[in-house]
Amino acid sequence: MTIACLGRAAASRVIEAPRERLYQAFMDPDALVAWLPPAGMEGHVRAFDSRQGGGYLMALTYLDPAMAGRGKTTADTDLVNARFIELIANERIVQRVDFVTADPAFTGEMILTWTFAEVAGGTEVSVAAENAPAGISRADHEAGMGLSLDQLAAFAAKRGEDDR
Repeated sequence: MTIACLGRAAASRVIEAPRERLYQAFMDPDALVAWLPPAGMEGHVRAFDSRQGGGYLMALTYLDPAMAGRGKTTADTDLVNARFIELIANERIVQRVDFVTADPAFTGEMILTWTFAEVAGGTEVSVAAENAPAGISRADHEAGMGLSLDQLAAFAAKRGEDDR
């Protein structure tokens, strides 16, 4: 289920995986680039520090040359700077996220809050975004958050199979 309003959006999903596995998907740069980049993009982590106060710098590059010109940092790339402002292991991650861009429609710091709650059937993962840049439409934001949760679920399922 996804709910959004101007500057704010939220989504949640129950994922058949333990909270620990889902939380760790954020704390490992290789895991993060395996599930976080939107469809049609590839991620590369340029810096990563998994401590509170740390964060990461990730380049997201469009794979389809026809998408050239959609990037926020360069014609085909979005450079995302994320800082971990709160980390509660296996329960909550609060990030301050901004795009490295000269485009005023995508400037500003967005706050993303991820929560992990044990429920019947797995873990309910919720994400709420506050102060989203004006250049991200409500529809795109809702779709992106839903896709992120879907990709996290697929990653967690594969990781669970690998652990067997």
